[in-house]
Amino acid sequence: MTYSSLPAVNASLNGLSACLLVTGWFFIRRQRRVAHACCMCGAVVSSTIFLACYVYYHYMMKKLHGAAHTTFLEPAWFRPIYLAILFTHLAGAVVIVPLVLVTLMRAARRRFDEHKQIARWTFPIWLYVSVTGVVIYLLLYQIFPQTR
Repeated sequence: MTYSSLPAVNASLNGLSACLLVTGWFFIRRQRRVAHACCMCGAVVSSTIFLACYVYYHYMMKKLHGAAHTTFLEPAWFRPIYLAILFTHLAGAVVIVPLVLVTLMRAARRRFDEHKQIARWTFPIWLYVSVTGVVIYLLLYQIFPQTR
């Protein structure tokens, strides 16, 4: 596998995280705490692997191409929509890391009332970031492929 295959890997990891998050949410709604915990741990693992791959990919892009990212240029009419999705995704990605850590810590310490309070914020933001990660990949590499 080369670094150029990492965008597809990253989209897959984001998709897996989204599926695990939704499945975990369904499990906790049905009081299946062990299954919920397994899904959430899986989402953390897939998101952590995603983050490592993401950083490596952008490091290699900068090293080999002089820019750490691919710029969305065409079609010009869609660029503002793409950028709106990208910026909300990035803002959520920055916010979600500490939220996930605090949410996990509260669950690990068995402070389930506090865990539930913050999970109500963590879940939708994390799900949004995971889903929009897949959308960004599709837009940038499949629907409107950009040249470097």
